[in-house]
Amino acid sequence: MHEKHWENCLSIIKNNITSQSFITWFKPIIPKSYKDKTLTLIVPNKFFYEWIENHYLELLNKIIIKVLGKDGKIEYLISDKKNNSKNRNNKSQEISETKSKVFFNNLNKNYRFKSFIPGKCNSVAKAAGKRISENPGRNPFNPLMVYGGVGLGKTHLIQSIGNKISKKINSSVYYVTSEKFANQFIDSLKENKLKDLINFYINIDCLIIDDVQFFKGKEKTQEVFFHIFNQLNLNNKQIILAADKSPVELEGLEKRLVSRFKSGLTVELEKPDYKTRLDILEYKIKMENIKIDSEIIEYIAFQVDTNVRELEGVLVSLLAHSTITKEDISIELTKSIISKIVKDTNREIDIKYIQEIVSKYFQISIEDMKDKARRKEIVIARQVAMYFSKDFTNNSLKSIGYHFGGRDHSTVIHAVQSVNDMIDTDNFFKKNIEEINRRILIG
Repeated sequence: MHEKHWENCLSIIKNNITSQSFITWFKPIIPKSYKDKTLTLIVPNKFFYEWIENHYLELLNKIIIKVLGKDGKIEYLISDKKNNSKNRNNKSQEISETKSKVFFNNLNKNYRFKSFIPGKCNSVAKAAGKRISENPGRNPFNPLMVYGGVGLGKTHLIQSIGNKISKKINSSVYYVTSEKFANQFIDSLKENKLKDLINFYINIDCLIIDDVQFFKGKEKTQEVFFHIFNQLNLNNKQIILAADKSPVELEGLEKRLVSRFKSGLTVELEKPDYKTRLDILEYKIKMENIKIDSEIIEYIAFQVDTNVRELEGVLVSLLAHSTITKEDISIELTKSIISKIVKDTNREIDIKYIQEIVSKYFQISIEDMKDKARRKEIVIARQVAMYFSKDFTNNSLKSIGYHFGGRDHSTVIHAVQSVNDMIDTDNFFKKNIEEINRRILIG
């Protein structure tokens, strides 16, 4: 039954594609079984079915409906070539891998431009990515090289571009890591399918290669990729690359390959600044429908300044702990989570730093703050600075007083009490304190 079904499929396929394509991509396929409206086919290797699905998916869908019915589907099996010399004519070869569902462009559908939060650290890269997605291959940004440290959004951005392009009619997109490409190359050599591998890649409309730094030391792999790169570039196909370093800093790569990487647009993804981190957190919180106080959100944004991945990790952990314990997300829980995820959470906030922030806010000099002047605006500024010095530092009251012109500890106590009283009775003053608190945190 399975052989008959596949023969019916082949007869339709043959009339809709060129004879060379039919011989290359469909003749080698072997029907294995048919059960529950699922036709199981044996294909020679991984990139073989990837090629078929990238280029003939629409045609196959129509044929499957016609031959097997609207509930029909295909399941692919990868043939085991280990015992090929003994079983060359045996169609019931051993199966090494099953693929009931294949993501043929390897793109994560959750990576979208909408969820890639822009900021000073990445705005150029995002703008270039959008421009590319509108006119892939025929733009000034080909190839696009995106580089930056771990967790800064390189994969998110390049896959967002791929997902946008994949929506275009007759546009084939393929995302692959350099490691997977190298493994495909090795497999193709073992199976004598290098020509098929190259043909697969040079016919892609948009090729996205992640972590190209791992091509380091793989001379033969680099040679094949160089050939593929040139063919795609010659045919105005879009090439997108990502690495942890800029092209000039990549080691162990051929100069001619690095030269190709630099021939288009190179953009860096930097560490997100405070505002961008805040925007990212607020977006994630909104998407997850989490309730977190603004004070806690600002605290996370201030403390977790390494990368986006750690920001997300903190949120996930907070949500998990809150769900399990049935407790609200508190500042104490937040501090505990951050201390376990982020290596360096201790920021140096000293009295001098606080004096600088407060003096700028009230537009008076630090010298005036330390002096014995009794003008109201100077007194208030001095008291506010003392208040935050007690709140943010571990200095004793005597030490704080010393930093403000040699005043004694009773003066510091009075200052702290005066600020607390004004916070309770004066909403305008309270908002000023909140703003100064924010400035001290964000720097």
